[in-house]
Amino acid sequence: MLLQRHQRIKLDETDDSLFYSFPRFVTHVDEAFIDQLTTLYRNRLKPQTRILDLMSSWVSHLPNDIEFAHVEGHGMNEEELAKNSQLDHYFIQDLNQNPKLPLSDQEFDAVLICVSIQYLQYPEAIVSEIHRILKPGGISIISFSNRMFYQKAIAAWREETEANRIELVKGYFNSVQINHLPGFSSPEVISNQSKTPLFMQMLGMGGSDPFYAVIASRNS
Repeated sequence: MLLQRHQRIKLDETDDSLFYSFPRFVTHVDEAFIDQLTTLYRNRLKPQTRILDLMSSWVSHLPNDIEFAHVEGHGMNEEELAKNSQLDHYFIQDLNQNPKLPLSDQEFDAVLICVSIQYLQYPEAIVSEIHRILKPGGISIISFSNRMFYQKAIAAWREETEANRIELVKGYFNSVQINHLPGFSSPEVISNQSKTPLFMQMLGMGGSDPFYAVIASRNS
């Protein structure tokens, strides 16, 4: 396993279902981040394909000018998911309690995780599941910034620099081995760092959120 036990610890160890029991109809990153993410999706996702928006909420940031065959959503709050007009269907599941996805092998062309990877206590298991449900050549895009619910992020994320968080996500992809061969292509990184000093970012003063995305495809 990539992470040690102490790296999976959250400051708030209460049941996640309690934390996410009330809806949050807000975006957790700024408009510049969202614009970059939607552009990335537009460039990398193909029309009439099947998309899984894992750890989703009331908005998926998918481009409105692309018609997908099916968009499946997953999350922890029923009200948020029900309001998401981009989803064709959704399911609720606590991935920290049960990382096994109720989805068929090779069912999706793309799996997306937006600003939520930091909350997974067993991310290697989830990324292995992503590999299972992706079609050969299917793509996974994991995007994140420097924002988080600090008490719900795992220690391995809280205690690292932004650069090391990129390496951590790359490591999740690289941890998937099928018959001793890499399950994913070599991860691609997109990094647009904020030019605003960190202490000013934390105070919400000026600049824009940093944008990071780690992208990999399922090997055949």
